[in-house]
Amino acid sequence: MYFQQFYLTCLSHASYMIGSEGVACVVDPQRDVSLYLDEARARNLRIEHIIETHLHADFVSGHRELADRTGAKIYLGARAGAQFPHIPVLDGYQIRFGRVILRFLETPGHTIESVSVAITDLDRGEQPFAALTGDTLFIGDVGRPDLAPDLTPQQLAAMLFDSLHQKLIPLGDDVEVWPAHGAGSLCGKQMRPERQSTIGKERALNYALRARNREEFVRLLTAELPERPGYFARDAEINREGAPALTELAAIPLLSTEETLAAQSAGAIVLDTRPSQDFCAAHVPGAVHIALSGQFASWAATLVGLDASIVLVAEDAERVEESRMRLARVGIEKVTGALRDGMASWTGPVAEIAQITAEDLRRELSAFEVIDVRRRPEWEDGHIEGARLMPLDKLGVRLHELDRERPVAVHCKSGYRSAIAASLIQRAGFRNVANVIGGFDAWRACGLAESR
Repeated sequence: MYFQQFYLTCLSHASYMIGSEGVACVVDPQRDVSLYLDEARARNLRIEHIIETHLHADFVSGHRELADRTGAKIYLGARAGAQFPHIPVLDGYQIRFGRVILRFLETPGHTIESVSVAITDLDRGEQPFAALTGDTLFIGDVGRPDLAPDLTPQQLAAMLFDSLHQKLIPLGDDVEVWPAHGAGSLCGKQMRPERQSTIGKERALNYALRARNREEFVRLLTAELPERPGYFARDAEINREGAPALTELAAIPLLSTEETLAAQSAGAIVLDTRPSQDFCAAHVPGAVHIALSGQFASWAATLVGLDASIVLVAEDAERVEESRMRLARVGIEKVTGALRDGMASWTGPVAEIAQITAEDLRRELSAFEVIDVRRRPEWEDGHIEGARLMPLDKLGVRLHELDRERPVAVHCKSGYRSAIAASLIQRAGFRNVANVIGGFDAWRACGLAESR
């Protein structure tokens, strides 16, 4: 049997290919599906089956395009209400090809239609050796129970408890766990960095599986749920319908300085995806900055949304295409142009954001309004005394709390989120904005005082 995990770091997303005797199945495909086609070709496999463990909310899946290009059947939980041709599966449904048996387990809780897949390789034995657990069971966590519009988080959490204890844990401690997401995903809150585990290891280490009963589990999961990003519901609906092929997206026009300014005046968002140091040194006034180096697409969907018209600024044509692809993976498709040759060709006015070190901030601390854009758990682990906590995803609705005349210094953990925040603060009309290089990690590395 052939088994391969494909890990997309920028979305903390894992997809899978299983093959046997010339036939393959792809599970939870990312939107750009060429990697599966290339891998199947290299392994002399025909992709005949596509499984979605649920309607993903944090990215747009490539199931429809992959099915169109291969003729494969799509399998999805019967309660999904999917609007594309598919096989609605119930508990116990099986797919067999070669020496492989894939048995579906209905595991609602993260979503109402969630399924997991027990994998049997007959060359190893008659019992499942692994399970693809989707967003039901992660490494160190379980799926967030707040993605069904007509059920409360408490109702979903109770379902999730039953799915874990009646469907997955009974598979046995030695059964391998292969989830759909890893650390950094917005679908959980405290995943470990490993990309594979076992039922036994999770029973020992996963905080959620140590709950003594359903009531304790429900309280544990719903007590401090992070707010659900606004684009989650939209992405789930796109996946319910099946996203169009990426080849259907129009080519990106290359714009001059004048055309970029005109597009911006007409309401387009100039999105600068260059490294943060390059953006801070010189950028289009009013641009939003989200560097490609981190969780670019998730932050773009959270802060910019799926409906905005976007003009890209990147280092070169290759980065323009990469930016566009990563935006499309979360459902952002209205890229109406890109600045030709990036800032090298820009002839208009230029803005900049000061970069200061942790030591600089310490010396001038009283002069700044210090904004910490990390999440509350990070803040509670340690923060700069006198700083104001404004998590990045809430920053836009809280800027009215700040004095526009006072210099602002922004920091996060390492500098990625703070550079984004600094661009948003400057775009809102604040004239004196500084980004703290290296963030709180640099502050702590310098041995500077912190509060808890």
